[in-house]
Amino acid sequence: MSEALEAQQKTNPQGDPITSVAAPKSDGKKDPHADAKRQKIVTPEYMFHEAPRTKEFITGSEAAKEAIRRSNVDLAVAYPITPQSETMQLVGVLYGEGYVKEYYRGEEEVGVMAAIAGGSRSGVRCFTATAGPGTLRGMEGIASWPGHRLPAVAMFTCRVVNAPLAIQPDNIEVAYLLNCGMIVFHAENQQDMFDFIMAGFAISEKNDVTLPVGVCCDGFFVTHARGYVRMQDRGIKLPPREAWRGAVPVLDAENPPARLSRDAPVQKSNFMAYNIHAVWQQEVWAAVERSRKYISKYMGGMLTAENVEGADAVIIASGSACAQSREAVRLCKEKGLNVGLIKVRSLRPFPTQELRQLCGKVKLIVVPEFNYVGWLAKEVATAIYGYSKAKIIGGPRVYGGQSMPVELIVDEVESGLTGKKSTNVALSSIMGGAVNPDEVAHFMRSI
Repeated sequence: MSEALEAQQKTNPQGDPITSVAAPKSDGKKDPHADAKRQKIVTPEYMFHEAPRTKEFITGSEAAKEAIRRSNVDLAVAYPITPQSETMQLVGVLYGEGYVKEYYRGEEEVGVMAAIAGGSRSGVRCFTATAGPGTLRGMEGIASWPGHRLPAVAMFTCRVVNAPLAIQPDNIEVAYLLNCGMIVFHAENQQDMFDFIMAGFAISEKNDVTLPVGVCCDGFFVTHARGYVRMQDRGIKLPPREAWRGAVPVLDAENPPARLSRDAPVQKSNFMAYNIHAVWQQEVWAAVERSRKYISKYMGGMLTAENVEGADAVIIASGSACAQSREAVRLCKEKGLNVGLIKVRSLRPFPTQELRQLCGKVKLIVVPEFNYVGWLAKEVATAIYGYSKAKIIGGPRVYGGQSMPVELIVDEVESGLTGKKSTNVALSSIMGGAVNPDEVAHFMRSI
């Protein structure tokens, strides 16, 4: 017996024995896709509002995986970039288990976004994920999705894009996504990741929407950290995509991609070309607006408000900054300050009317962010201009992967309510209130 085993011993080209153990042969009886095949289709209404949920302690990447498991995804295309690589690796596991019908790794982000566009045009449900430099590399394709009316869900696990490059959380890339025509959600935690991805498929494929959805989160703070997530049973899934319900026909031999007409007038620089492009852009953004009712239906609204009524100051935040802001509210309460929190969940469409109603009587608004440019503060100021006399402090801001010290937020609330000069926020980022124009002008001349 031992001689027979020695005779069967395999070696590598260098003559060393190969010690790896081969996978056991299947007996042909166990189907690795059996659990996936037993999944039952339920309505979105049942999935989001009625289905019982159990709580598990998982990472954001695992939460995204579990959302895909229940979303009846046809095609997932991956290309690795930190910190989303783990998410798409887990989606690959789902492919092996039969929960995702097709899955492969692209050659780079441009090819991935093109493949997602092709898959969506052909009528199947598509998912991908990227981050930071990957978002910018694929941005040309991503920015074309809304104009082609492609319903798909992409996850953006935000990270540094500016030089010197780092892999740490920084959500400046959201600023690049806000004005391309896609619907954009910003997840605070693992629960949001799970809920927003699933809801994204249901919303994007509505006939009067038919647009891509971007689900953003702040890198490692969400993807690699654990949190409690309440999930429906893995034995149920959303209905498949019914492409015939979309706003434009799917791509086949008779239908070229939406608005990629072969007619000469569309391609030439003349009035008709301008007009065709203009009306189509208007329709894309009208579709973004029409998604509001579905965001309310499946996600419970574009924002949440805590302790806002009667508050002297309100902190408005999105993403991971909400967690620090919630702790800042608690500390402010200990100091005798009446402070509320508004968590913005949907960035496109933006909750303009809701903010106007909530902020009409507050004295101070503080907008902490995980980026340098302050894109959320600009959105807030634009939304409530003329509807609130509140002083808006566009900060504090951290970037490059730093976490947000809660004390910075508390300091801005205290200084804003007492008139004390802030040392953390530039005068150019303070809007309304008793801001000295001469001081602002001096600051602008000196930078």
